[in-house]
Amino acid sequence: MDVLRTIAGDTLDALLWRERGLGPADLPAVLAVNPGLSALGPVLPKGTSVTVPDLAAPADPIRDTVNLWD
Repeated sequence: MDVLRTIAGDTLDALLWRERGLGPADLPAVLAVNPGLSALGPVLPKGTSVTVPDLAAPADPIRDTVNLWD
């Protein structure tokens, strides 16, 4: 597990995407290990600690893109 810290204006999904490449499907797992985090509202206070369980980052969407005009 990692512990991340928010910056001013962070939402949980923005923090997870920026720091770990995680998407909306990973939010329930993160909220499960951070009781009370959702009570802080959609924009988290600066410096909030967020524990992130070991989750696999999704495949790189750029690499998985097919170029039809090669």
